[in-house]
Amino acid sequence: MNRKYFAAAAAILAVAFAVLWVAYGLNYGARQTFSLAEAHARVPEKTVYLTFDDGPSDRITPKILDVLDSENVKATFFIVGRQAERRGYLIRREAESGHTVAVHSYTHEYKDIYSSPRALLADIDRCNDVIEKYTGRRAAVYRFPGGSYGLNAKLVAAVRAHGMKYVDWNASLCDAEPGMSGAEKLFKNAVSSSAGKDNIVLLSHDSTSKTSTPEATRRIIQYYKQNGYSFGTF
Repeated sequence: MNRKYFAAAAAILAVAFAVLWVAYGLNYGARQTFSLAEAHARVPEKTVYLTFDDGPSDRITPKILDVLDSENVKATFFIVGRQAERRGYLIRREAESGHTVAVHSYTHEYKDIYSSPRALLADIDRCNDVIEKYTGRRAAVYRFPGGSYGLNAKLVAAVRAHGMKYVDWNASLCDAEPGMSGAEKLFKNAVSSSAGKDNIVLLSHDSTSKTSTPEATRRIIQYYKQNGYSFGTF
């Protein structure tokens, strides 16, 4: 009798623990995604943060900037330092147009930058040196290559201790995934992945192969405008 009682009690406790663990995981994920957006508590209720990773590129970035200019919308560009060193004119244009120029990586080599907290911070600083060279100021905003999800907690803690705020995402064009091409498909990906969200951090890319992203971005902006969203930057 006692064994049955204790077995039942243990089973109940196990289920309760599992529920709490899942709830913690969901809350942690949401907190990570909006780790910086929380600081923008006074933005309008429905806000889209357009973000572009892996640029700048001579081929795609100017087209995206043209779209943003024509739609009078600002965005956040998470740049790769070694790409930007040879394209200072694009970094200057981003900053002078009122967009946020933020750190993504200098090398974008996962194996190297995630080998230790020290290596990660060195990569961040090297990218920030490039940003400062062309904009006159260092960035305080960071996006982990691949996102912060599943990373060693020591790496995340090191970035915070370094004075950087980091941003993940909760919607995506999927323009970096194999087989995803064409503005229509990217547009639909953005809409479906952001459905039901009032605060949207949208992942896209301005690297050289993302030929459909500029036109998709135009359609995405117009869609969110029609649905009552404002646009923010980090």
